[in-house]
Amino acid sequence: MNNMKLKQLIEKYPFITDYFSGNKLDINLEEERTFTEFLDSFSEEEIEDFAIDKESLTENLEEYIQNMKEFLGIKEEKGVESLTILPGFDKSRKKEGFETLTLHKSEIISIVGPTGSGKSRLLADIEWTAQKDTPTGRSILVDGKVPDMKWRFSSNNKLVAQLSQNMNFVMDLTVREFLELHAGSRLVEDIEGVTSRIIKEANKLAGEKFEMETPITSLSGGQSRALMIADTAILSSSPIVLIDEIENAGIDRRKALDLLIGEEKIVLMATHDPTLALIGDRRIVIKNGGIEKIIKTSKKEKELLKDLEKMDAIIQSIRTDLREGRELSLKK
Repeated sequence: MNNMKLKQLIEKYPFITDYFSGNKLDINLEEERTFTEFLDSFSEEEIEDFAIDKESLTENLEEYIQNMKEFLGIKEEKGVESLTILPGFDKSRKKEGFETLTLHKSEIISIVGPTGSGKSRLLADIEWTAQKDTPTGRSILVDGKVPDMKWRFSSNNKLVAQLSQNMNFVMDLTVREFLELHAGSRLVEDIEGVTSRIIKEANKLAGEKFEMETPITSLSGGQSRALMIADTAILSSSPIVLIDEIENAGIDRRKALDLLIGEEKIVLMATHDPTLALIGDRRIVIKNGGIEKIIKTSKKEKELLKDLEKMDAIIQSIRTDLREGRELSLKK
């Protein structure tokens, strides 16, 4: 919940608007923030004048949601809350440079390192829930425990959903038929509602919008990637999503990441893009087949991120003008 934006919380639990109004919290125009960010926006004077207790408001919101879910009979399947990586060795049999690494849902972790440094091996260890039985000697815990064997052998319970750089469809289906087929395989009750939501979210990510009746084989690379990200976020049962080089996807990357963490996924993102690396809460640095260190994104880096995103917005705007056949200029 801590990493979900207010708009995502309201979409998931519409009743929480009563909590905000009951506590005289005006969240209008604040829905792009998390609840913590919203509370942190109050000045010291406002906190004193309105007797704002940020810790109590957060705890009470969580309790309110839980009580309302019980009252309304809302049952949510408990997913994976955390994944822990215990260190192994690099290619030189040197111990990895960390003691333990725990990833939580709705968290973004970037993975950085030279090509061939061992990013794929890390993913394989997570996907296989390694127990010191892979070349790296790493161990993986799910919710702090040795994982159930279902994560290794069940076709219906995959720990990791991978979104690779290339999305090539070979089935002769429309977008609607593809989504309905997937939703049906997940035993979704409201197939029409879910497929409509997926196409809506996908079109928020794609540079060019597409329709339900569009053949999936005719989708562009960016459209395909947008469709699969929305589909994975909303329909996939995998609690962890690995995205490989999303910078080359031709989509709105920030919105894509927001969608995934809004659906309470743990997002691992292999990237060479500094903007994307700094969006992550932490980044794993891989060298010589092992995790060399883990860096928590600092306040200074978050300030740098703001500048990088401004530059990125300019580039995206110029790219849009280029697509539309307009004369290019530097917009300030």
